[in-house]
Amino acid sequence: MQLEYDDASKTVDEPATVATVYSMTGFSAGTRDLPWGTLSLELKTVNHRYLEIQFRTPESLRVLESGLRDRIAGSVKRGKVDCRIEWRRADTAAQTASPDTTALEQLRAASTIVQEVFPDASPLSVGEILQWPGVLRQDADAGISLEADCQALAESVLQTLAETRAREGAKLKAFLQERVDAMVLLADAMSPHVPALVAAFQERLATRLKEALGTHEEERVRQEVVLFAARIDIEEEISRLKVHLQEVRRVLDAGGAVGKRLDFLMQELHREANTLGSKSVSSEVSRTSMDMKVLIEQMREQVQNIE
Repeated sequence: MQLEYDDASKTVDEPATVATVYSMTGFSAGTRDLPWGTLSLELKTVNHRYLEIQFRTPESLRVLESGLRDRIAGSVKRGKVDCRIEWRRADTAAQTASPDTTALEQLRAASTIVQEVFPDASPLSVGEILQWPGVLRQDADAGISLEADCQALAESVLQTLAETRAREGAKLKAFLQERVDAMVLLADAMSPHVPALVAAFQERLATRLKEALGTHEEERVRQEVVLFAARIDIEEEISRLKVHLQEVRRVLDAGGAVGKRLDFLMQELHREANTLGSKSVSSEVSRTSMDMKVLIEQMREQVQNIE
């Protein structure tokens, strides 16, 4: 049975990246200098089953997370993304901060409750109060004024991240293609062993019957040989194996977000290699089947890093 594959690895809206395979591992960072301070953005990605974005931002910049999340999701299809945002105010920047009376009242009420439960607790100092998230209106409004600059910085950092992931993806693609070529050679080397095994079995069976019964019994030998040949026939498995390998090549050449599809193909390759091993009646076929499993496992490990 031959399997037919569709073209699901391609996407209509990504014509510029159809030939690129991306690694889920990457790192990029950048800064944007402004008259009143410096905005920093750092992105680190690792492999993950789905897209997961985690932010590490100060309370004053939380307003930037929504726009960043949409922009990251538009560039990264799968993986765990660690996003860190920092804002360093310039020493010469005007300090026009004023306390938020609502935040101060909430902090006072919370502090009163804590001191009722823990009478010996030290009260908050003025410095600690002013550093409390949300107390200074200046901090609360900083994220809004930085929205446009953050989006521009994110575009630059994401571009660098994509280039880094593409370079790593090219290495993974070359690694997988080498293993696919090696598996095709192993599959081609398997087929010639079967006729020789059948002929050797026929000769042994005829000899044993003649020794035991004193007759050749060609019909009985023929029947046993047919059964033996059917039991060790691996042509169907090799054919399916080559179809899967051809599909791996096609998916790699198509590029895009192909990690999940490649992972499925690794499972199919492993299944066929197992079947080949179970049908083996010679050390050569068993050894080739084991070599295939080693190559498949090497590929499977690297596929886990592909988007």
